[in-house]
Amino acid sequence: MIALTHTIRQRRTTWAMLAAVPLLAAAGIILLQVGPQMTPAGRYLAVCAVAYLVGSLSWGYIFVNLTMGEDIRDFGSGRTGMSNILRTAGGKAAALVFVLDAGKGILPALLARSVIGFGEAEVAAALAALCGHNWPVFLRFRGGRGIMPGLGGLLVMAPWVALAGGALFLLITLSSRYLSLGSIVGTLAVAALSLALTLLTGHQQPYTLYAFVGGALIIWQHRDNIRRIANGTERRLGLPALRIR
Repeated sequence: MIALTHTIRQRRTTWAMLAAVPLLAAAGIILLQVGPQMTPAGRYLAVCAVAYLVGSLSWGYIFVNLTMGEDIRDFGSGRTGMSNILRTAGGKAAALVFVLDAGKGILPALLARSVIGFGEAEVAAALAALCGHNWPVFLRFRGGRGIMPGLGGLLVMAPWVALAGGALFLLITLSSRYLSLGSIVGTLAVAALSLALTLLTGHQQPYTLYAFVGGALIIWQHRDNIRRIANGTERRLGLPALRIR
């Protein structure tokens, strides 16, 4: 009976998130229309609220629940992001979640740019989406680590920095076979490169702030990986996820 109740609750959560998708799309369209008539504070509040809820759409959770009838947080790292999907559901599922999670950073940043403008507005929306991904309201604030939505937001604001960070992520991941190490090094590199560009050119200060604040949130979510890397117990790329609950 307990297992059945848990399964029903999982499915309700999945359908609640799917039902929110058209509602959030409608909210974005309405904001594009009425945003110019709102106060600056009202625009920021509305855009960031939509961005947080978009970030809270946990596509990894949805996909695994619909296809496997499971809660992805019961496996591997207990996270909802792409790396745990790769270990639990395979490469095709991980590729789909990769695109959808990156979109959670891209769309809010573009919405903020259209409704408010460049710079600080994009940063606020992208950070709100990243927080939604890491601490989603639909899943009692137990989500992912923020790599994909963080990268998506950066692709809108500073695409060359994002591509450089992504390339380093791939290099470190493939050479070390540690996804977490690639994520951490790529995140640190993005912050360093953003700071260097700001110091050299005097531009993109808001985007450097995003790289540091967003990067700090991502590194914080990897604190368990950092401990496992340090003591030699981190699982390498290619090893399947184990059930933890």
